[in-house]
Amino acid sequence: MNKPSIYGLTIEQLTAWLEERGHKKHRATQVWGYLYRQRVAAFAEMTELHPSCIQLLEEHFVIRTLEEHVRQEAADGTIKFLFRLEDGNLIETVLMRQKYGLSVCVTTQVGCNIGCSFCASGLIKKSRDLTSGEIVEQIMKVQLHLDGKQQGEKVTHVVVMGIGEPFDNYGNLLDFLNIIKDHKGLAIGVRRITVSTSGLPDKIKEFADSGLPVNLAISLHAANNDLRTRIMKINRAYPIEQLMEAVDYYLEKTKRRIMFEYILLRDVNDQKEHALELAELLQDKQRLASVNLIPYNPVDEHSQYQRSEQESILGFYDTLKKQGINCTVRMEHGTDIDAACGQLRSKQIRKNTA
Repeated sequence: MNKPSIYGLTIEQLTAWLEERGHKKHRATQVWGYLYRQRVAAFAEMTELHPSCIQLLEEHFVIRTLEEHVRQEAADGTIKFLFRLEDGNLIETVLMRQKYGLSVCVTTQVGCNIGCSFCASGLIKKSRDLTSGEIVEQIMKVQLHLDGKQQGEKVTHVVVMGIGEPFDNYGNLLDFLNIIKDHKGLAIGVRRITVSTSGLPDKIKEFADSGLPVNLAISLHAANNDLRTRIMKINRAYPIEQLMEAVDYYLEKTKRRIMFEYILLRDVNDQKEHALELAELLQDKQRLASVNLIPYNPVDEHSQYQRSEQESILGFYDTLKKQGINCTVRMEHGTDIDAACGQLRSKQIRKNTA
């Protein structure tokens, strides 16, 4: 059996693990600093530790498990990494250069079972959840790439919007969030972390109760059940009424804003009547709700969907604004590479099996 990645332990879990084996609490703080501040590649590099502690760590954990398989770099500075896991599976991670900093989009599952009919992530069904260590290591691999350039750059923002449904891997997601926000480690501020879900009502409520003040985004993409069920099969299990009830619970519990993501599909969900329907759905939430309009990145396997015309995108935006709904149009990244989530992975898998 492969040893787990030490990146999968929160500082509390690491402290308890070491104390149970006779080591004092400060040892965990030392290990944490070596991992996330000095970013060592091997336990032997933790030279301040007693040799018995190093040996103990080596016997039970590894540090790095991901292998870079493919890297695509876009003209705008976006980098898409395809990582190979220890079991041979492939996952995607994306570095995006924003005006406000360097943002990394991470994957939480190998494949996806949500079944959005426009999405490349669901072309290959979920085979397993990622461990918390495998999610954390995506951030670490990107940071090590930046370290190698010796320009002093640091990952400042994280979006959990890659392959998979984060709330379907809830326990590992929470460990991941607690690890990356720790002020003695990567110290990524909670206000700079966004988790995106396709809408699992019970988990949205549980997330509200968790007290983690990170940002929440809902992949909505349609404002009525017929259309949303047609393009997102999860709506069969959790129709919009259940989703909005959970959203109301979240807003009441946290008093925090929610972002609704809306991918615009030409002649499917991008007409004025769709915008008015969306505005009506969010009318009672407009103080704490915003809409992020997303131009569609076409996927070969989903040729029934096309990118909305620019006129339709701007018209949709204007309609929402006139109805008092706060909205933005997402800035695009990596349009000259396999920009759609899951696209590079599915292409590589097809190439390997051809």
